[in-house]
Amino acid sequence: MRKIVFDIETKNTFEQAGSSDPADLDLSVVCIYDSETKQYDSFLEGDLKRLWPIIEKTDVLIGYNSDHFDIPLLNKYYPGDLTRIKSVDLLKEIKASLGRRLKMDSVAEATLNKNKIGHGLEAITWWKNGEIDKIIKYCLEDVKITKELYEFALSYGKLKYKDNNQLRDIPLDTRNWEKKEASAMTFTLPF
Repeated sequence: MRKIVFDIETKNTFEQAGSSDPADLDLSVVCIYDSETKQYDSFLEGDLKRLWPIIEKTDVLIGYNSDHFDIPLLNKYYPGDLTRIKSVDLLKEIKASLGRRLKMDSVAEATLNKNKIGHGLEAITWWKNGEIDKIIKYCLEDVKITKELYEFALSYGKLKYKDNNQLRDIPLDTRNWEKKEASAMTFTLPF
């Protein structure tokens, strides 16, 4: 099963876009981990034509808040419909189990004993300052954390978080995460 773990960063905030719709934001970078090649890669807006064939050959997209944020934003750049590809959104899974959303940083700290190296607002400042390498490094690190959280959940059927300094489990049903589904994503692939 080919899995793409991904994350995106934007050039602007919701406030700057005057909207709460992720599709109204502008993409700065997409970073991925491809389970087939075992490689990490980054794509600026001008590189997206290299990304589409990779995504179209995947069996599942894996992200954190990806169904609500990353996929709708990326979909505005894609000539087809990315929502037709199976996705595992770890935040959506956490919310379904726990009844509330948790920041990736707190889940990573409790589960993996590691923290994110920045936050999205910093990435927007880096974009404005032309510090593209910093954005890519930050985004790739978020992809690595997402990948590790996904693998932990698959292995143990749970993730963790701290509640009043007490470590608690977030039980997750991962049985269907790697079940293959049919996908008709051929919009940019040659016939």
